[in-house]
Amino acid sequence: MGTRLKNLFEEVRESKISYVLLLPYVVYFLVFLAYPLLFAFYLTFHEWVIITPEKPFVGLDNYIKLLHDEVFWASMKNVLVYLSINLPAQMILSLALALLVNQQIRFRGFFRSVFFMPTVVSGVVVSTVFLWLYSPQFGLLNYYLGMIGIPPQRWITSIDQAMPSIAIMSSWRQVGYFAVIYLAGLQAIPPVLYKASSVDGANTWQQFWHITFPLLNPTILLVLMVSTIWGFLVFTEPFVMTEGGPLYATTTPTLYLYFEAFRYLRMGYAATVGVVLGLFILIINIVEKKWVEREISY
Repeated sequence: MGTRLKNLFEEVRESKISYVLLLPYVVYFLVFLAYPLLFAFYLTFHEWVIITPEKPFVGLDNYIKLLHDEVFWASMKNVLVYLSINLPAQMILSLALALLVNQQIRFRGFFRSVFFMPTVVSGVVVSTVFLWLYSPQFGLLNYYLGMIGIPPQRWITSIDQAMPSIAIMSSWRQVGYFAVIYLAGLQAIPPVLYKASSVDGANTWQQFWHITFPLLNPTILLVLMVSTIWGFLVFTEPFVMTEGGPLYATTTPTLYLYFEAFRYLRMGYAATVGVVLGLFILIINIVEKKWVEREISY
């Protein structure tokens, strides 16, 4: 009996310690995640100019306004253009780089560092450098295009080329990050599977298609979902390079949210943009998960 009570007291003591250790994160979650999320949802039903304390209730007016907001839907279209370039780059180029640096080649560690280096550079710095590279008059890109007989391009000053130009720049910056994720997935595949398949006569392509690709499924899903989220949340690049122009050609939902909240002080409507955007991302991620994910058996 005494031993059972002693064990019970020990379990209670360990439980208390566990709760104490969890307390900082619980506080962080409530203060910085749960409360802002609930407050933003509350604001979607109110009209609030941040410089005044009044928050009159407007019901579903913000949502109805958003349904007919041409700028918001133009920003969603811009994101799709961005993702049409950025997403394949993250999925394919990153995997190609990971497969390359996963081989037994000289200076493998050096190449890994070089590929990852653009990721750690500030987005503001990268955007500023590419502003110069994309300059229609003095940019290096037009200079080298002229050397091979191609006329100068307008890049970020063109309605048609602005968003693709930003997507190419973002892809260059992010591809190394996802290559590292792919590399971790590749190194988690048991080498014995490749050895067994070699004994059975499988060539390199067959090993990739029947071993590497299926077992990379969780990693591919992670890269797809994170790339999609980052694409919908792109902000720094269009803000620094174009401020949403020309003619809203590079306005993204997060940039539009920023303008509504901090330029026009329409906090209620900005919160509505954020909530609807979050729902879009959630739905798309669920669809991606259902589409990509499948059972993997070793």
